[in-house]
Amino acid sequence: MTSVQVEQHDRTPGEGGQGEGDGEGYHRALGARQIQMIAIGGAIGTGLFLGAGKAISKAGPSLILAYAIAGLVIFFIMRALGELLMYRPVSGSFSDYAREFLGPFWGYATGWTYWLFWVVTGITEVTAAAKYMSYWTNDSFPQWAYALIFTVILYAANLISVKLFGELEFWFSMVKVTAIVGMILICAGILTVGFSDAAATASVSNLWNDRGFFPNGIGETLMTLQIVMFAFLAVELVGVTAGESKDPAKTLPKAINTVPWRIAVFYVGALIMIMSVIPWSNFKAGESPFVLAFEKMGLGIGAAIVNFVVLTAALSSCNSGMYSTGRMLRDLALNGQGPKFFTRLTKNGTPLAGTTFSAALMLVGVWINYVAPGKAFDYVVSFATISGMWAWVMILVCQIRYRAKADRGELPQSAFRAPGAPWTSWFALLFIGMVIVMMGVDKDSRVSLYCAPLWGLILGVSYLVLKARNPQGAAFNKVAR
Repeated sequence: MTSVQVEQHDRTPGEGGQGEGDGEGYHRALGARQIQMIAIGGAIGTGLFLGAGKAISKAGPSLILAYAIAGLVIFFIMRALGELLMYRPVSGSFSDYAREFLGPFWGYATGWTYWLFWVVTGITEVTAAAKYMSYWTNDSFPQWAYALIFTVILYAANLISVKLFGELEFWFSMVKVTAIVGMILICAGILTVGFSDAAATASVSNLWNDRGFFPNGIGETLMTLQIVMFAFLAVELVGVTAGESKDPAKTLPKAINTVPWRIAVFYVGALIMIMSVIPWSNFKAGESPFVLAFEKMGLGIGAAIVNFVVLTAALSSCNSGMYSTGRMLRDLALNGQGPKFFTRLTKNGTPLAGTTFSAALMLVGVWINYVAPGKAFDYVVSFATISGMWAWVMILVCQIRYRAKADRGELPQSAFRAPGAPWTSWFALLFIGMVIVMMGVDKDSRVSLYCAPLWGLILGVSYLVLKARNPQGAAFNKVAR
């Protein structure tokens, strides 16, 4: 490992809490308020506001159970991540742990895969944000111009300071939270007081009186698990903030422990209320359940409200992509597995080269999407889902390896041990494996699996080429502890 990494590895969790920097050169500028909202926002995206319509049409009320079970798995993943973070909080997060516990190739593959995940996600989300803007402008302003404006603004915000990134994420998340809580309160009012046009059919019995809780069978419910898990992608982003949290020993465990109630309220609670007020058979694929609910309630502004919320969700995701890609590239560079110029930081502690390179690729992707949309672009986009879950797999495997070493006394115990581990981690791995099998069964999402071997081949070949050029380099010869 490099001297920079040796310094940082020797730090105790939370060290440098109120200081301006840490062993990696970053500024610890993210406070508890921002970390909490980053954690909340990471679990709420367009998958809920837009994608839930398709899932409801397939699974009916049983989708509530699917979200509850998947939410439990996400909690296991986040507690596994929390145990690793309290053992050693680093901005490299998953790739750094993979490098330590599995070997240099796995750190290389994880870092570049997570970087690609956010680049692709950034491309799709900034494009989506541009399309959402056309709702108000009626195509009077070109979409590519909106995409350019949004990319430049978020790029500039990420270079100014990590604190500004945190503030943007705080307010982006606040909009999403407010929309969901508002919907839940309106639905509760309809069920109890009986106002609005939907009062005549509103009843909790809607959850089981139309062909039961599993109207299309358990098989269809299982097929929606992939949609459900996709909605949770990016919840692990809080781990990337570890190196820039003011007091990681306090803020990160607190943020991770809010996962159960976040999922219970924002997913399970929202779906219970919506499907109690509006019978599930009214929902269709391609339609936002939130828009439909507002329309059935007689609230004509519902479409405009949801459009604003999904615009916010898209910008939030792109903002997160700008943040995480620069840090991942810098971590790879610090460990000799990426170009050295990615290690450069601005005076404000932001990774200039890595963020600029990633933002440039996002712009190229937007340009390709408008000039020559086609199947190739669709394949790349679909790959984002499987690459996102790769980070979860690495978190779980590394936590299992770490716990075994800590229990043998080879490494210090974490101050935030995952309950039930390693059995809960094994359960989460099996669950993710089942979701991947479901992706292979579903022809609409099967393309994601086709892309994975190609990316794996690229990673393997590039790693061997780099190692051949520097066969004695520490970055390619370290062994896992």
